[in-house]
Amino acid sequence: MLSPHTWPFALEWLPANAYLVGGNVRDALLGRQADYLDLDFVMPQATVETARAIATHYQAGFVLLDAERQIARVVFRGATVDFAQQVGDTLESDLQRRDFTVNAIAYDPITDRIIDPVQGYADLQRRLIRMIAPENLKEDPLRLLRAYRQAAQLGFVLEPQTQTTVQHLADLLRGIAPERVQAELNYLLGSAAGTPFLTAAWHDGLLHDWLPHTTAPRLAWVAAIDHWAIALSQRWPTLSTYLYGWVKDQQKVSGAGRSWLRIAKLTCLTAPDPALAEPELWRLKYCRAEVQAVLTVLRQMPHLYTVIDAWEGSVPPSRKAQYYFFQKVGTAFPAVVLLGLAQGVELGAIAPLIEHYLDPTDPVAHPQPLLSGRDLMESLGLPPSPHIGKLLDALQLAQAEGTLTTQQDALTLARHLQADSPPPNPTQAQKVNP
Repeated sequence: MLSPHTWPFALEWLPANAYLVGGNVRDALLGRQADYLDLDFVMPQATVETARAIATHYQAGFVLLDAERQIARVVFRGATVDFAQQVGDTLESDLQRRDFTVNAIAYDPITDRIIDPVQGYADLQRRLIRMIAPENLKEDPLRLLRAYRQAAQLGFVLEPQTQTTVQHLADLLRGIAPERVQAELNYLLGSAAGTPFLTAAWHDGLLHDWLPHTTAPRLAWVAAIDHWAIALSQRWPTLSTYLYGWVKDQQKVSGAGRSWLRIAKLTCLTAPDPALAEPELWRLKYCRAEVQAVLTVLRQMPHLYTVIDAWEGSVPPSRKAQYYFFQKVGTAFPAVVLLGLAQGVELGAIAPLIEHYLDPTDPVAHPQPLLSGRDLMESLGLPPSPHIGKLLDALQLAQAEGTLTTQQDALTLARHLQADSPPPNPTQAQKVNP
């Protein structure tokens, strides 16, 4: 897995004193393979020149990441290769300045030799995340949170002295750029494997400044969401597409690992009051779509309980109540369901809502208008006005309640509603909607 034959460029382009370091070496020694090749090299000099020459020869992308520290990147199809200038006079001194022993192993592709001055390979075998030195964690305090992320990623545990040091230095994390903190949090929120380490990071003081409303009971909700995501996917396989996907404007789109599962978990960590949760999320530099998703979940949880509380024995709440719930919750429904179940809502009470949601033709969850606004204006001789919208809402509700199923039924009801509540005259309509 370390063989240069797997690289997107020939070994002859590397200087003799260039070494492969970091996660690729660690993962290769663990037998972990990735779909995307990510290589990191260090060398004493000529890093930018080497990267530029390789990019030019192979017609690959070239990016100067840091002119001062002489770090450059070459982007191939299916691979990214970074070149960084060695820190210190020797390779060993460079490795000694890294975060954890398992990340401080180098590979010499010329001699096919492993260089391991801090016994990182032994810690790989012990499945330990061990710091090299407290000063290295102080140099970049994001490493405090990264310890938990990498433990989750690799299935390792934190070495006790390392965890104690993290606890002592936890306050330093507040000075880190929020985008970097968010990236580590997102990984911990993105899989069930991250939840125990997210909880441990909170216990060790790393979340107190960034997410001050996180509590032990709310972290228990996160663990429950992991459980329910699996249970729901087993009972309704189609639902997993929504739980693990990201839906925006009714269309499935990819977005940096976003998912409604992660949104549900993130909601657990924020303030329960949307007015307080919003600045917490903006501070962590979440994008507008993610912020709005969390706020929607927070605002719609009371509506979920209203619908659930309306259940009387085997009699469900009115289709009208369910229709308005789906109108309000929109695409955030999967996250609302997960959080509701995590908070103790019975699956039997929420299952009918899921059945509605999974049926794309269901008029309660996914009403398909029988008439458009233009149809109403042309058929009834109405001018553009807010009255058209009110008529359309009334028609959709009637459709959800099952009292109309055809366009002709809809048109008849629209005429009846117009007679009961006539629209404004054309002059008034133009003032309202010029």
